[in-house]
Amino acid sequence: MDLEKYIVATDSQLIRLAAEGDDRAFEHLFMRYNEAILHLFEQRLDNKDLANDLLQETFIKVYLHLADYSDSYTFGQWVYTIARNTLVDHLRRRADDVSIDEKFIAPMATTPSPEESVIINQRTAHFEASLNEIPEDYRQIIEMRFLDEYTYEEIAEKLGRPLNTIKTQIRRAKAAVCKIILDKE
Repeated sequence: MDLEKYIVATDSQLIRLAAEGDDRAFEHLFMRYNEAILHLFEQRLDNKDLANDLLQETFIKVYLHLADYSDSYTFGQWVYTIARNTLVDHLRRRADDVSIDEKFIAPMATTPSPEESVIINQRTAHFEASLNEIPEDYRQIIEMRFLDEYTYEEIAEKLGRPLNTIKTQIRRAKAAVCKIILDKE
């Protein structure tokens, strides 16, 4: 089968071919769904390596049970169900590895105390006021990096500047903001 035909094939066609032993068809199914499933794992875990491991485990299960697939659900729903079950199994295994003492420790507070909230608000206000005192060029880069959370590469691309220039400008902008904050304290 030509590459073009794999690309435009429906999930049902690819499933049939993969079940008949066509590895290229399964590869195309994997390519269609791997990013969504990886995103699912990354949302629920703080570990990219573990998310990738669970992705691989999920698609091994999909491959081994492809003949069991029923078209009463979409292929995406079926893969998602396998992924969800793989995640639940992983979390159960991990919970079994935790000692009894650790299971009954009170969880850490997820919200700041009133005192911490005041301090955070003061720091935020100092930071925002300091941003208004640095040159516009520096302020734009700081906002892109730390408020909009762009990567260095994304900033360089958006501003049309070399990556090393962006790194230098961010370092200088951070130093300028820090100096303004320290001078005020």
